[in-house]
Amino acid sequence: MRRLVLLALLALPGCFYPADRGRALEAKVDRLGTDSAQMQAELKEAREQLAATLPKIDEKVAEVTKALDGLDTAARRKDADIGVQLQKTMEDLSQLRGQVETYLHKITELETALGAQDQKLLALQGTAAVKEAEAKKKAEELQRPTNPKDFLALAQERAKAGEVLVARQLFTELMKKWTKDPLVGEAHYGLGETYFTESKCREALFEYGKVVQDHPKTPSAPDAYLRSSECFAQLKMKDESRMALEELVKSYPKASAAKTAKERIAELDKAKTPAKKGGKK
Repeated sequence: MRRLVLLALLALPGCFYPADRGRALEAKVDRLGTDSAQMQAELKEAREQLAATLPKIDEKVAEVTKALDGLDTAARRKDADIGVQLQKTMEDLSQLRGQVETYLHKITELETALGAQDQKLLALQGTAAVKEAEAKKKAEELQRPTNPKDFLALAQERAKAGEVLVARQLFTELMKKWTKDPLVGEAHYGLGETYFTESKCREALFEYGKVVQDHPKTPSAPDAYLRSSECFAQLKMKDESRMALEELVKSYPKASAAKTAKERIAELDKAKTPAKKGGKK
């Protein structure tokens, strides 16, 4: 029962926005997202139209070339007929080029507008969203290992180097790519650590909770309990902090983290022991 209580606490939500402000922000983001989706659709259509028009230009150029070549061998045709054919082909070519210029102009405008929309969305979501977008781009530039072990090592390496947001992208990607691999538990723990280093205890608790609940045999499970205790303590949840330590000692008595847990429990007990009263006056 105590384990279930603990795991329920580990899933605490991490939203700190007041309700009204949060709903207003979500509405603005939704509107911008809708506008962006519409522009994306228009951009796709313009590119498809351009792609369909370019081959037609090639065809007209071939027709003009053929007509010009035919001027030297038009003994059986009137020059006037050739001139009319050539003029018509040139007019068609000019019209097609005009369409291409229109499509290119529209594409440029849409790409510029989409870029501005993306900036508005990032600005609306805050500095954190901007940094996350930059980290995602940086993570995408990294060469990806083809196995989960090396992928985890890469994510841990980025975290150790202080590139927390990049590491977060990699841990998340690993969990999506190898959903059934045993190392997913370590990825959850690593993700929790990226939040812990930023003092984002609620987010960290969720990830540590995933470790102890879904991946209890992963090597970092005892440390996940220990970190959970620290997070609860930072959130002024003293009873839950102690509960995490006790669960650690009970579930992983031989782990090195259990030794630390016992020491902390002893310190808590010592702090709770009332000081001895002096002699009677």
